[in-house]
Amino acid sequence: MLNEIRQYLSFELFTLFKHTFTVGELLLIPFVLIVGSWIIKKLAHLATYRLRKTGASADTVHLFKRIFYIIAFAVLIVTTLEMLSVPLTAFAFLSGAIAIGVGFGAQNIINNFISGWILMWERPIRIGDFLEVDNARGSVEAINTRSTRIRRVDGVHMLIPNSKLLENTVINWTLIDRLTRTSVKVGVAYGSLCKKVAELIERAVTLQEDILTEPKPVVIFEDFGDNALVFEVYFWVNATVERDLRKIRSAVRFAIDELFNEAGIVIAFPQRDVHVDGTLRLTRSQKEVEV
Repeated sequence: MLNEIRQYLSFELFTLFKHTFTVGELLLIPFVLIVGSWIIKKLAHLATYRLRKTGASADTVHLFKRIFYIIAFAVLIVTTLEMLSVPLTAFAFLSGAIAIGVGFGAQNIINNFISGWILMWERPIRIGDFLEVDNARGSVEAINTRSTRIRRVDGVHMLIPNSKLLENTVINWTLIDRLTRTSVKVGVAYGSLCKKVAELIERAVTLQEDILTEPKPVVIFEDFGDNALVFEVYFWVNATVERDLRKIRSAVRFAIDELFNEAGIVIAFPQRDVHVDGTLRLTRSQKEVEV
C-alpha cells in the first residue's frame, strides 16, 4: 500500500524551469502555503497583541503588521521554491512584464501603493486623526495599500486614494495635538451696558468645564452693527471631532441666553425704521360707512 502511494506521488507530470514536477510536489505546494499562511497570521496576531499592550499607537501597530506580512510571505514563497528546487532566476522575466504593465496603465496603482507606504512611514496622517479633505470631514479608520478609509461626521465612509492625500492640501486637526480654537458671536440691543455684556459673556464661557482656562478666553467688542452691538468670544478646547465643537458652542449660547435674561439684556434682532415724507390721510371703506 505504501509503495503504491509512493509511486503515485513520485509520478512525473511535467518539466518547467529545468525541473521535473511530480504529483507529490504539486500536492506539497498548497499544503505548505496554507500551513505557512496560518502560522504567519497567528504570529502576526500575537505580535500585534503584545505591541498594543506596550501602549503603541494604532498606526504604529498597523505599520508593523504590514511590514511583518510582507517579510513573512516573502520568506514563505522563497522557502517553497527552494523546497521545489526552483531557482529564483527563473522568474527574472517577470520584472520585464511588470515594467511593461506599469508603462501601459499601472502608474496610478504604483503611485497609490508607494504613497500608502509614505503615509505609514512618515505618519503625516495617522489612524484616529480628524481630517478635512475636499470639504469633507471625518476620522481616519485605516490606511491601506491603495487608499485610506475615512468615516465622515455623518457616518458615511470615504475611500480616498493615497496619492491624493500627499499631492493635495489636507487639513489635519489632530496632527500635533487636539487643541482647537473656536468662537461664539452674539449681538445685543443698542443702549446695553457694553462692559456688563462682556462680563456676562466671559462668565458664560468660564462655566463650561470643557473650555480651557489657558489660553484664557478673550471677549472682543466686534462692531457697531446695523441692528446690534456685536460681541465675539474666542476660546480653546480639546476637541476630537467637529461634533464636540458644536456641542460646546451650543452650551455657551445656552449660558449666554440665561445670563442675559437674568440681567435684563436684550439680544438684538433685525429692525427697520421707516420714514414717510408728506401727510397721511385715513379713509374708511364703503362697508364701514354703511354700517
